[in-house]
Amino acid sequence: MEIGEILSDALSYPLQNVKALVIYLILGIILGIVLAGTVAGITVGSLAENPLAAIGMGTIGIIIALLIGFLINGYQLDIIRYGIERSSGAPDIEFVGQFINGVKVFIVDIVYFIIPIFIGAILAVIFQHWLSSIITAILFIIFALAAFMGTCRLAKTQDLGYALAIGDAIGDISRIGILKVLALIIIVFVISLVLSLIGQGISSWNATVGGIISGILGIYAIFFSARAMGLLYSEV
Repeated sequence: MEIGEILSDALSYPLQNVKALVIYLILGIILGIVLAGTVAGITVGSLAENPLAAIGMGTIGIIIALLIGFLINGYQLDIIRYGIERSSGAPDIEFVGQFINGVKVFIVDIVYFIIPIFIGAILAVIFQHWLSSIITAILFIIFALAAFMGTCRLAKTQDLGYALAIGDAIGDISRIGILKVLALIIIVFVISLVLSLIGQGISSWNATVGGIISGILGIYAIFFSARAMGLLYSEV
């Protein structure tokens, strides 16, 4: 598919699956409420000089937030898979499977990004020069693109080992075309940024309305970007 075709499909996809969009929005709202409640609980516990209550509220809140966050990531992974399969439908909520896949996404991100961090730290100690910063930045870009492919590989197979085959993931970039991958990522980022700025602009006029619109546009952007990722990887 050409970039224009991918963008056209990805932009219309959320509007064709409003039910899924609403489900994802509800999950996001619940996550936001849990995080806000956790912060409030920790604050109240701290002000009351009750460290056990603060720690307890914080621990419970973090656990619940992680559960919902992993579920959301797993759902997003299924959207990518639907894109790879070029299916026009949207995934249903499957709590166990999507939670497990959300954990896998988290592991993939850690593995791909810990490598440039580790190498960058070594270079900084050895060279202590601006050249190490440039090399580290280049490594981060390469591994970010590889992580992009790794996530798509996970969506396609749900196989963590397949997703963590870093050399093969980098090979997928060349199979699609580095320029095409970069161009799509940049365009998707710009569109998502514009949607975010629209939400912020409305929030400056009316915080309540702006908050609602920002939430809807944010979820729309997630659906759009995940769909675009899947469609791009469908060419591998």
